[in-house]
Amino acid sequence: MTVQNPDTAWFPGPPLLQAVGLGRSYHAPRGAANGRARTALSPTDLVMHDGDSLGIVGESGSGKTTLVRLLTALDAPSSGRVDFHGQTIVSAEGSVRKQIRGKTLNWFRQHTGVVFQDPYASLDPRMSVGRIIAEPLIGLGVAGDRRARVREVLVQVGLPADFSERYPHQLSGGQRQRVAIARAIVHRPTLLVGDEPLSALDVTVRAQILELLVSLRAELGLSLIMVSHDLGVVQELCDTVAVMHEGQIVEHGPTARVFATPEHPYTSRLLASALPLPGA
Repeated sequence: MTVQNPDTAWFPGPPLLQAVGLGRSYHAPRGAANGRARTALSPTDLVMHDGDSLGIVGESGSGKTTLVRLLTALDAPSSGRVDFHGQTIVSAEGSVRKQIRGKTLNWFRQHTGVVFQDPYASLDPRMSVGRIIAEPLIGLGVAGDRRARVREVLVQVGLPADFSERYPHQLSGGQRQRVAIARAIVHRPTLLVGDEPLSALDVTVRAQILELLVSLRAELGLSLIMVSHDLGVVQELCDTVAVMHEGQIVEHGPTARVFATPEHPYTSRLLASALPLPGA
């Protein structure tokens, strides 16, 4: 299925991000009863332009994380490819490590930031907050005063600059996720990807981090991909939504339209089983 924001379909030039026939299957373990491969993601087309915000929703096991891992070059596809600004960064032809090594990988990483689900598991407890946030700057070889940039981005995510001297065990869950967001934007990416970044937080903290993400997207002009099982989060952050079920995108379109008048039976069931959306 093709996913494209209709409001940006007229944009000239290559899109920000494009997936063509992107799919992922996993071989059955040796000795498994049926011996057949499991399809985690059926061949999927997806197009995003600068400024787009796409929400990806569905139940656990629907293929959301698989899709995002392929889009961010953290996994190799079994079919298809991913292009970023018209340049192929991941392809089923050969190893993903070979496809995006060297300058191409570095260039792609400069333009993308990823926030993961668990703020406890995603931060190295042996590193100070300052070192954690500076990791992308060091890895990408970004020149300049890294300490000053770390302090600047800490304030940007609502933390005191002197938190750079602290360690993860000294922070609350919400503070840890703010640090994770700071790490994701410290190198000034154009695309921010969140894989369930709010699900491990309590309700009050979740609302605060959601407000921060809304603010940062507007302030920095970020394009956004947000994976979430929380439809309220997607409604607040994303202009378009893709609904996934059993490794396929079964419905996509403007978020307001899909949530108000769903066309696919699975989308209707998903909405019916969800908690009431804000303002509903």
